[in-house]
Amino acid sequence: MRVVLQVVTDASVTINQEKVAHIDKGFLCFVGFTEGDDLNLAKKMADKICKLRVFPDENGKTNRSLNDVGGKILSVSQFTLYASVKEGNRPSFTNCLNKDIAACLYEDFFTYLKSVAPGAESGVFHADMDVGLVNNGPFTLILDSKELFQ
Repeated sequence: MRVVLQVVTDASVTINQEKVAHIDKGFLCFVGFTEGDDLNLAKKMADKICKLRVFPDENGKTNRSLNDVGGKILSVSQFTLYASVKEGNRPSFTNCLNKDIAACLYEDFFTYLKSVAPGAESGVFHADMDVGLVNNGPFTLILDSKELFQ
């Protein structure tokens, strides 16, 4: 599982000119899955995201969590996080989890995420989304389950 996390002051998802999700201060998380990912792993990732201390404290050090600053999470499924351009110039998506399995796993991940991060919002799985954001910092992290949990 991979998550590209961006600290934002505003983020939204629009589909067909209709805004379907919006947050102010918090995290915009692009979420992708690969073969072998499961709900247990997704729960660990959600817990990690919620506990990250990336917001500045009174001394300007990244020492405050999402909860400490009253932030929210906007989660967006993004299968292309497992695309490969190792060979040629056209991305290969063979490392991406099967769409139907990924849809179920993303739904379960987001259900759990909402339980640990009330007010979390989501894009629409497999939809053509316009994602808008104001990256604060900029501050962007790449969380990879193989690096974090294995």
